[in-house]
Amino acid sequence: MAANSPEPNEIYQTATMEALLDGVYDGDVEIRELLSHGDFGLGTFNGLDGELLMLDSVCYQLRSDGSATRAAVDELVPFAVVTRFRPQRTIEVTTESDRAAVTALVDASVESANLMVAVRIRGEFATVRTRTVSKQKPPYRPFTEATRDQGEVTLTDVSGTLGGFRMPQWVQGISVAGYHAHFLDADQTRGGHALDYRLLRGTVEIGVCSDLHLSLPRTPQFEAANLSDDDADGQIRRTEGQ
Repeated sequence: MAANSPEPNEIYQTATMEALLDGVYDGDVEIRELLSHGDFGLGTFNGLDGELLMLDSVCYQLRSDGSATRAAVDELVPFAVVTRFRPQRTIEVTTESDRAAVTALVDASVESANLMVAVRIRGEFATVRTRTVSKQKPPYRPFTEATRDQGEVTLTDVSGTLGGFRMPQWVQGISVAGYHAHFLDADQTRGGHALDYRLLRGTVEIGVCSDLHLSLPRTPQFEAANLSDDDADGQIRRTEGQ
């Protein structure tokens, strides 16, 4: 494990997870604006038209059939979390490890559970099990209903990148507490929201973040949304496969 001098990376987020739970699937932020705030992150697209993964200043759209394409900079998003990824710690994984083992390595390398952590894992995977929600049409169903028919795809013997965040429990509802990652294969043609995986070998890079910039949409749907659901924690865990 290697460590560099720390820096307080900022996370920029548009909208909240509770807004998605309430069916607010149309936002007013373009991909080009996200790119002005970071080069790494994840989210979704208007109408839940696939998962978003930003790697090295390129946004990818991961759809329910498991395919991946580059997203246009004028695409709009209802929810996204991005940062300028500057890894401070690196862990080399040389033995086959499941998701629990890899996340335990990250947990052990970060002293506090109260800070936000950007995590990038690049390597060779025995399996990556993904799911991606299908595009929705108005009137929008609540998120827990919209994710019931999401497509699942399992990729085997695949090289690629997992990108995402470990968020503290206090952000649940604002964002997603715990680990949340999206996957893109090395050919940049397949991917999705990562439910589970087995890493054969690879590099885990970690950037601890202490600043959160939350930007709220100024849309009628967001302004009218119910953002005080008492079961937000349970709903998020169900929709995220936790």
